[in-house]
Amino acid sequence: MEMNASTDQPRQADPRVSKITLDHPWQWLAKGWRDIKTAPFYSLRYGTIIVLLSGLIILLAVLGRLTFLIPFFTAGFFLMAPLLAIGLYQMSAHLERGEPVDHCQALEAFKRNQGQLGVATGFLFMTMQLWILASVFLFIMLFNEPFPPFSRFIPVVILSGEHTTLLLAIILVGAFFAAAAFCISAITVPMLIDRPIDGFTAMRTSVRAVLHNWIPMLLWAMLLVVIVGAGLLTFYIGLFIAVPLVGHATWYAYRDLIPRD
Repeated sequence: MEMNASTDQPRQADPRVSKITLDHPWQWLAKGWRDIKTAPFYSLRYGTIIVLLSGLIILLAVLGRLTFLIPFFTAGFFLMAPLLAIGLYQMSAHLERGEPVDHCQALEAFKRNQGQLGVATGFLFMTMQLWILASVFLFIMLFNEPFPPFSRFIPVVILSGEHTTLLLAIILVGAFFAAAAFCISAITVPMLIDRPIDGFTAMRTSVRAVLHNWIPMLLWAMLLVVIVGAGLLTFYIGLFIAVPLVGHATWYAYRDLIPRD
């Protein structure tokens, strides 16, 4: 399906943003699945590494008796996912050009614009830390006992009906940070490994792309939540396929949203 190029370019140095339709998110997923089938060993190996890293973080939280933070770490995964999939973007870039995929794509991608990728990484880490701190602050202010262990978190905080204010506050704060993170990182990392631009220009362009196509991008955000959420609900095992799928698809989202001049 053809796209209508937008002339939305508030700053001369900023990349041009294209107009997309509701069909595009489905096309991105189809192309992402195609890349998995084209390079299954590298894509699924990448997903396996993400599963192992996620399990390690949860294990450290359990050993450190910080199990009440597990729901926040799980939600924080959505904030950091654009960075974690950096190698998948590079794989898709090679596959799109018909080039072989035969080594560490994440390292290659990071070397392409490592300084500005560091800026984006720092911004995402700062966003995640602020969200966790805000959630802990809400617990301190609105919870009437020490932090419950994870085994009692859902029964006490969610199902008991005694902490509706706390639950609503956590949902609203989480939604705010999630929306902000999605806007600034939707296509930032693919753009930084593909173009010699600075991190703030990439983040600003990502925000413009989301706002200029807010209905299709809202659908895209919902699809990401469903796919990655399904992976998380399977005790992270489903991330084995969910992360490669959305990672490859995000590359094609970037390619459609930011046309080459």
